[in-house]
Amino acid sequence: MRSGMANLSKSNVPQFSVDVYQNEYLPEGGREVNAIVTVTATGGGTVGSAAASAPHLFTPGQAPSAAVAIMVDCSGSMDYPPTKMRNARDATAAAIDTLRDGVRFAVIGGTHVAKEVYPGGRRLAVADATTREQAKQALRRLSAGGGTAIGTWLRLADELLSSADVEIRHGILLTDGRNEHESPEDLKSALDHCAGRFTCDARGVGTDWEVKEVTQIASALLGTADIVADPAGLAADFTRMMESAMGKEVADVALRVWTPVGTTIKFVKQVAPSVEELTERRSEAGPRAGDYPTGSWGDESRDYHLCVEVPPAAVGQEMLAARVSLVVPQPDGTVRNLGAQGLVRAVWTDDMTASTSINPQVAHYTGQAELAEAIQQGLDLRKAGDFDGATAKLGRAVQLANASGNADTAKLLAKVVDVVDAATGTVRLKAKVAEADEMTLETRSTKTVRVKK
Repeated sequence: MRSGMANLSKSNVPQFSVDVYQNEYLPEGGREVNAIVTVTATGGGTVGSAAASAPHLFTPGQAPSAAVAIMVDCSGSMDYPPTKMRNARDATAAAIDTLRDGVRFAVIGGTHVAKEVYPGGRRLAVADATTREQAKQALRRLSAGGGTAIGTWLRLADELLSSADVEIRHGILLTDGRNEHESPEDLKSALDHCAGRFTCDARGVGTDWEVKEVTQIASALLGTADIVADPAGLAADFTRMMESAMGKEVADVALRVWTPVGTTIKFVKQVAPSVEELTERRSEAGPRAGDYPTGSWGDESRDYHLCVEVPPAAVGQEMLAARVSLVVPQPDGTVRNLGAQGLVRAVWTDDMTASTSINPQVAHYTGQAELAEAIQQGLDLRKAGDFDGATAKLGRAVQLANASGNADTAKLLAKVVDVVDAATGTVRLKAKVAEADEMTLETRSTKTVRVKK
């Protein structure tokens, strides 16, 4: 079943819609209800995307006010090879060129401490032709030396971004090494502090950084994570990230889930374009309602898997298992409802065919979540020397990727295992695997594909 309602909104602000895909039928006494909730925003990203390609053609009132902090790793390892630092400077310059006029911005140099590169004075610059050129001149003074304490970079970014009264706050973070000069607890504390205050895309360049650290940053701050194995690719990647940031129109959108008395939410997770667990991020929003953060939105669509446990009931009974809506917090402590909602239903039946049918979207994304988990477990087992266990998990991943049509993940898996039979998941671990290939698979393991039409 598909259900949905959409709202209308003013020009240049996205129109949100919610569609629910589920099999609402349960056998007598059945309790678990699964639904895929598709949230789509349309009509809001046009100005941002166009401004990214020609920032000087747009005036500040045509798009939401925004502030961006670019955090560039300047630790000693950025000098090995020397081209890495040069590529990072060029990439940051490309990102600055992508800023539209009126956007506030800053550049931070990160080592074991965080330093302001531009504009300095604990303030943000306002993007125009003059400040872009000044920022690019300041980048030329960047040099490598020192350690890595990413939490300090994030805290400085938060201080600068929070100084601006803007609608969108975003960070871009680049690192090439492990976070060796602060404890994991220090990084987590910084992430906890920054969560909900700004979003952040994180990139690892080369192969000497820790995948779990970079993905932890992006996950906590509702951004994207990726590897740029060849530093020469940084400029193109930074440009794409900034274009995406410039296309955001609404910040701090939350998925609000209301459930009736007796109903328990088992989990809420984003399942497209990537798998992201949201269950533990719930904040209470009144009687039987909770908000799950989704970050900033432009013109895009995302899918969420909602699983609820309902009270058992007899054949013929039905109930509303959950109501999903979208809200945005306001400065005065209230929320603005975006006007779109979807309903998740439960209907008890003695029709075995109806109650045992699995909705195609639910089945697909259950498989995609299992795929991501199998890859992570397989790579961890491989690193631990459990090659039989790794073979079994990565074989299952190959089988799932093949069955769901996730060609990108299948190609990445084929660089780590020799595929004997994709349909059955029969594989052999490769004797030698390039470190970049293994890290790329791990970093992108949570990326999913949508249901085949």
